[in-house]
Amino acid sequence: MYIRAMKKTFLSLILFLTLAGFIDSIYLTWEHFNNVLPPCSVNNLFPILSDCGKVLKSPYSVIFGIPLAVIGVIHYGLLTLAVLGVIIYKKRVFSYWVIIQSIFGALASLYFMYIQFAIIRSLCLYCTLSSLISFTILVLVYIFLKKERFQLHTSLYAFIYQNFVKRIFFLLDPEFIHGIMIKRGAFLAKTPLIKFVGSKLIYKDNSLKQKLAGINFENPIGLAAGFDYNADLTQALYYLDFGFQSVGTITNGAYRGNPKPLLGRLPRSKSLMVNKGFKNKGARAISEKLGNLHFLIPVGVSIGVTNSQEIKSLEEAVKDIVISFKTFEKARVKNSYYELNISCPNLVNAKKFNFYPQKNLDLLLAALDKMKLKKPIFIKMPIEKTNQEVVKMLDVIVKHKSIKGVIFGNLQKNRKDPSLLQSEVKKFKVGFFSGKPCEKRSNELIKLAYKKFGEKLVIIGCGGIFNAEDAYKKIKLGASLVQLITGMIFQGPQLISQINLELIDLAKRDGFKNIKEAVGIDSR
Repeated sequence: MYIRAMKKTFLSLILFLTLAGFIDSIYLTWEHFNNVLPPCSVNNLFPILSDCGKVLKSPYSVIFGIPLAVIGVIHYGLLTLAVLGVIIYKKRVFSYWVIIQSIFGALASLYFMYIQFAIIRSLCLYCTLSSLISFTILVLVYIFLKKERFQLHTSLYAFIYQNFVKRIFFLLDPEFIHGIMIKRGAFLAKTPLIKFVGSKLIYKDNSLKQKLAGINFENPIGLAAGFDYNADLTQALYYLDFGFQSVGTITNGAYRGNPKPLLGRLPRSKSLMVNKGFKNKGARAISEKLGNLHFLIPVGVSIGVTNSQEIKSLEEAVKDIVISFKTFEKARVKNSYYELNISCPNLVNAKKFNFYPQKNLDLLLAALDKMKLKKPIFIKMPIEKTNQEVVKMLDVIVKHKSIKGVIFGNLQKNRKDPSLLQSEVKKFKVGFFSGKPCEKRSNELIKLAYKKFGEKLVIIGCGGIFNAEDAYKKIKLGASLVQLITGMIFQGPQLISQINLELIDLAKRDGFKNIKEAVGIDSR
């Protein structure tokens, strides 16, 4: 309330300044058309630097036949209307208007001050007053319309990405583009430029902070496993305003990826075809990399079974996964937690054995319990299973203390799902689907898990998040955190910041002081 009152006070101050500039410009306009020299034309204090008449009668006082004083009237008049729009209607468009016009006003004032000092070599006190007003307005706008500035930045980035960058990217092979972006992101993270990018996207607000399973999260938006599978972007993703990130899925043995295609786009279905099959450089190589790094946001190390036909039994699969966990435990990765991916449908042994039956899942989790891990584990769940099957899995999960939460969920396996356009699906003979085709079932399972196990498990929602409303829906159904990949690819890297900014407004709209108060509100 205090901050809101302060903002209203300073908006009133900005309004006062715009009116002062408007009156000043009207006076100068009257002088211009009545050929009257202002009193400051003769100044005994600063006779060299101050001569309003010299400035106002110079050829620089008119642009394209229009007196600068008239332009000042128009500028301050429009700015006054914009500020009134912010105060009365509280519409974002008026805030953008104020920000943009205050920037142009200050730049124009800077130029005109240069003209007075460097070329005319005399000052007009009325003109200088107008410049001071413009500079003061810009400073106040910069300080007290911070959130609106960030929203303007993200809107600009979204426009550029969706109208230019995305159109070029979507003409090229998706795996090629993915590789390029990983390399560029990793390089950018090593340069000072990354902090400049972050300064335009990172928006911190206490209403988004949570502590879950002993881990501090700055905001609830995370990068899902499957994008940064070799942990190349851990030093960059913080600057896109992510609250946490997942690397992998990582396996004990390195894997070069399934036969191509590994990725495909379904633009009209708002989906990606995914067929990577746990492509990664292996637990040893990646753990050595992560063990030497410091992370500004929590890192989820996603671990799965090696995608190899050499693993021929359930027992061998359990042993393989345990080895990966031991490898990362030795690395002592800072500010991290684990994700256990048991639901990838693109593995060579997916049809031979899996961890969905209660007995199989219990065998795996019991093996992890014996390790006495200090870091929490979140299990990435399938979405194609029935409610009854999922509940049986959750019954097993809650019995194991090392498991602190679940992620709903993985890819959509049903190629005939109504959300998938069949003309797009037919282009791909392999792989399964991310994005919007996962959303409905993901939300159903979040609600189911929260109702039955909300007090025992932290739920992370994943699948179909393309805007803040999508994320907020998952949160209200029971997800404390959410993850995305596909939405970022379709909407742009500014999406994370946009979601966080809008989540603040959505939570306030519903009367919540912190986002955690909204968790599960629609499932109680």
